[in-house]
Amino acid sequence: MTAALAAAAIFGGTGAVQAETPAEFYQGKAIKWIVPYKPGGGYDEYSRIIAPFLEKYTGARVDIVNMPGAGGMKGANEIFNAPDDGLTIGIINGSAMVTNEIAGIAGAKYKVADYNFLGRVVADQRVLIVSTQSGLNSFEDLLASDEPVLLGATGLGGSTYVDAVVVGLVMGNNQKVIHGFNSSSDVRQALLRGDIQGMWGSLGSALNGIEAGDMKVITHDANKGIPQAPDVPSVFEHAANTDNPARSYEILATWDALSAVGRPVATSPGVPEDRVAFLQKAFSEAMNDPEFVTIAEDTQRDISFLDGNSMKLIARASTQMKPEVKEIFVAAIRGEI
Repeated sequence: MTAALAAAAIFGGTGAVQAETPAEFYQGKAIKWIVPYKPGGGYDEYSRIIAPFLEKYTGARVDIVNMPGAGGMKGANEIFNAPDDGLTIGIINGSAMVTNEIAGIAGAKYKVADYNFLGRVVADQRVLIVSTQSGLNSFEDLLASDEPVLLGATGLGGSTYVDAVVVGLVMGNNQKVIHGFNSSSDVRQALLRGDIQGMWGSLGSALNGIEAGDMKVITHDANKGIPQAPDVPSVFEHAANTDNPARSYEILATWDALSAVGRPVATSPGVPEDRVAFLQKAFSEAMNDPEFVTIAEDTQRDISFLDGNSMKLIARASTQMKPEVKEIFVAAIRGEI
């Protein structure tokens, strides 16, 4: 090959290198999608119904990889510390990752605000459910219990754990939190077996058990109520009966703000901006695809999509707590409450 031909091959005869577009980069590649919990839970189910549509809009194959451990932190670390090529993404337990970070939990090898967010799948509606065989018919029954009520949770720092201990502290619940389950689905199985009496979790994950008559909601975080339990008061209503309602409201409002972080999808820091923008656009198209929306409705999976840039702002804001409130959350996350 002559020097002129070689130059033409390299520069395409234009005098400038032809850059590979993100669409060209992703075409035919494999994207690894990390799920920080084992198969069968809500995070896994969301991931598996989104994946085909992300394939549609990226041109890549999406491989779901379950990576449970440390209340979702193992998977979050894997996403954050992945190579910066944009081929590793994943769904994150946003509120749990924020609380782990502010508490300085050992093993949290990420900074929430530094993820490249593709967007948010859903902002979790938090509910306290009990087994219909538990003997508890209302939150008042829990408050009046002479024996500690057994609540199940995932690992320290996980949202099911933080929900239980923070609300328990505010309300003065007589409870014992059994933690260390690998996923919320494991906690629900323990609930159905009668090993525990209740658990905090997302409404979406609890719907099947509620509709089957195996579980019931006894309180929640929705000021305007929830359709599945319209007559059940929220924790904010119960807080009016505490010794210091103003303090209770302030703690609960901070706790509720963590739910707004929800379940975001992200890739690692350092991914080229054009690839991040391409993934954000593909994720937005996937989440708004009419067929996907229908599948989510049919599988009773709530969707409250938020774009990547808006998600980044919420993630940053969620770490800003008053020092006295932060102390409570740090203590809760570390298992000191």
